[in-house]
Amino acid sequence: MNNILYKNGIAKVLSKNNFLELKNKCILITGANGLIGSALIDVINFLNEVDNYNIKIIGSVRNKNNILERFNDYKNLKIIEYDINNKLVLKEKIDYIINTASNADPKNFATNPVGTISSNVIGTKNLLDFCINNRVEKFLEISSGEIYGQGDENILSFDENYSGNIDSTNPRACYPIGKLAAENLCVCYTKQYNISTVIARLCHTYGPTQRSNDSRVSAAFIRNVLNGEDICMKSDGRQIRSYCYVLDAITGILRILISGVKGEAYNVANKNSIVSIREMAEAIAKNGNRKVIFELPSESEKSGYNQVTRSVLNGEKLEAIGWIPCYTFEEGIDETIKILKK
Repeated sequence: MNNILYKNGIAKVLSKNNFLELKNKCILITGANGLIGSALIDVINFLNEVDNYNIKIIGSVRNKNNILERFNDYKNLKIIEYDINNKLVLKEKIDYIINTASNADPKNFATNPVGTISSNVIGTKNLLDFCINNRVEKFLEISSGEIYGQGDENILSFDENYSGNIDSTNPRACYPIGKLAAENLCVCYTKQYNISTVIARLCHTYGPTQRSNDSRVSAAFIRNVLNGEDICMKSDGRQIRSYCYVLDAITGILRILISGVKGEAYNVANKNSIVSIREMAEAIAKNGNRKVIFELPSESEKSGYNQVTRSVLNGEKLEAIGWIPCYTFEEGIDETIKILKK
């Protein structure tokens, strides 16, 4: 928040998106040190400091030693140590829960597929059980566009009713299947226990809150140019993806939290940010005055790759309830690199 570009970016996305319903609420955000969780806390803290929203934020992490300095000046924030694989016990009255805690790093899909799928399922169940016993107003599950699997390449974009193919015999499916199971848990708790749940299906999200060890290609390419290196691609990069700058994704999540219909899912995808992986690499390289080179991947690297050739999400349902994204792909990449350079 000491970076003026980042702070101005938060002001920019909030100028187009209003969240007055969050005033005086208490929100639990799991995975507070991740790409999504940390940006959520930044945006909500901005609402507190600039617009006097008086939102109490509880952020959960597995180990808070590495994050306390990051949020040192946040007055309405409490950081707790919590592993979502365990039962949640809190004294505070929680109004909303946003579950961003998930293993979303492709390297871990290859090395820890069991932990990836189980934390999505067991962790979500533990939080939903907490909702039953503590009268939580609304629970928001962060899901992924990967749940659409390998779709029909003749379909230009997937809406929320689409179902593609996921190979359940491939260990790499630990992530999309874990997210699918978590989504189904949400709607089952809505039906059986009348818990108000909503689902945010994020497309490929990037931004300055990425962690230094994030192995997703956008994060890795951005690190390359920041380190003065050429971008090394280990595929032909023809796969088409929806991308979303993290601050746009945050306003999408908050809009779903406030206005989303109970038991329904919403794609968080910017129609102005659809490119191939190669186009993404070339844009990042151009921004950093570097070039793109090609190299064969190792077997370990290939095992973590998402093999889906076209993953374009239709965001019209979210836009229909008031979400307005502000960044094109080029603008988001430029801002990310400028912020991280400082």
